[in-house]
Amino acid sequence: MLEQTLMFVLGLTVLVIGADVMVRGASRLAVSFGVSPLVVGLTVVAFGTSAPEMAVSVGSALSGSPDLAIGNVVGSNIANILLILGISALITPLLVDEQIIRQEIPIMIGASVLLVVVALDGRIGLLESIVMFGLVIAYTLFLVVQSRRASKAVEDEFASEIPTSNWDRHWAVQIALVGVGLAMLVVGADWLVDSAVAFARAFGVSDLVIGLTVVAVGTSMPEIATSIVAAMRGQRDIAVGNVVGSNVFNILAVLGVTGIVSGAGLPVSEAARNFDLWVMLAVAFACLPIMITGREIARWEGGVFLAYYAAYTAWLVLQAQQHASLPAFSNVMLGYVLPLTVVTLIVSIVRDNGRTSR
Repeated sequence: MLEQTLMFVLGLTVLVIGADVMVRGASRLAVSFGVSPLVVGLTVVAFGTSAPEMAVSVGSALSGSPDLAIGNVVGSNIANILLILGISALITPLLVDEQIIRQEIPIMIGASVLLVVVALDGRIGLLESIVMFGLVIAYTLFLVVQSRRASKAVEDEFASEIPTSNWDRHWAVQIALVGVGLAMLVVGADWLVDSAVAFARAFGVSDLVIGLTVVAVGTSMPEIATSIVAAMRGQRDIAVGNVVGSNVFNILAVLGVTGIVSGAGLPVSEAARNFDLWVMLAVAFACLPIMITGREIARWEGGVFLAYYAAYTAWLVLQAQQHASLPAFSNVMLGYVLPLTVVTLIVSIVRDNGRTSR
């Protein structure tokens, strides 16, 4: 067990460092070839921070642990919103750009709905995987075209996210960074998946639960670091945009590529279809009313996000152990906490509309 723990920590460390190296090299390489900083920010940086999810999910599918692949993506998307935005909003209220509200969040919700629909029959088929991957390519091309009409202020803001230094100015160094980063991702993912499966078997916990919790948070470390640093720097819409962009990439690209690489698509467990996918969808929809109220995620709303993530994690643990308190815990969440949150959001929206009218 000590050996597996060491391998898990080492694999997670290599994953995070590899993602950072790859993002740095890819960002600098894109700028060197004349790609705008806005496109780099919305694609390379946001998608690059999801590279650990890609590596882990593909590795899980190839090693015969598809539940870990599904759990990793679904758990990461839940953690991205509830955990990362919750922490970022507690640091400073997150002002949300109108484009993110009008365009990026609806696209994220649409991708979440698509995943739930294609998974209802218990499998994400090969054709469905190809369609999902095609959609993320179309989304990226759309962002490239749209960026040509971006304002100078937006360009400058995303440009500040691109690392600048002298030692990696040459394109050869940048390509080497991308190669090294990808190699570290592959190695780190292999160690992380092997140790996570060993943990699951040792403690009698399913691959799905391990993927939804430990692996999901671990592979979300690049998003956590990027969003928190962006929030502390005052670049608050980038903190939100990174999360939203990563969630879209996780669903369309990560699961799309994983289903294609597996050759026969991905099976989706009954537990994921009955609960976890719906939690991911509900969390995606929860972003919209919160961000509409004043176009920001206030500190108290960040606290609510974190509380929900803690409650969701506690539910997973209780369910895995078949604890006697699980029914009472579920009744409290469904009967009191969730309705109270819905009423609070409705009141906030009504008040915001009233202030706007005045």
